[in-house]
Amino acid sequence: MNQRLIRLPQVKSMVGLGRSSIYDKIKKGDFPKQIKLGRSSGWVEAEIQTWISEQIEASRPESPRSFEYHRASR
Repeated sequence: MNQRLIRLPQVKSMVGLGRSSIYDKIKKGDFPKQIKLGRSSGWVEAEIQTWISEQIEASRPESPRSFEYHRASR
């Protein structure tokens, strides 16, 4: 299994949130928890990608097929 750890600057870039927002969401249980790496922390990249996918799905209640239909009809 190939699991890559990424640091906070890359997480921020991927999700478009700032440091405080990320840590607030972690406290609330709404964001993947970091892994301690000695004095620093890292996140499992696959967990961040899954979180991003969940946010996209939650914001788009219509199915992908209806999106394709709307695009094609324009």
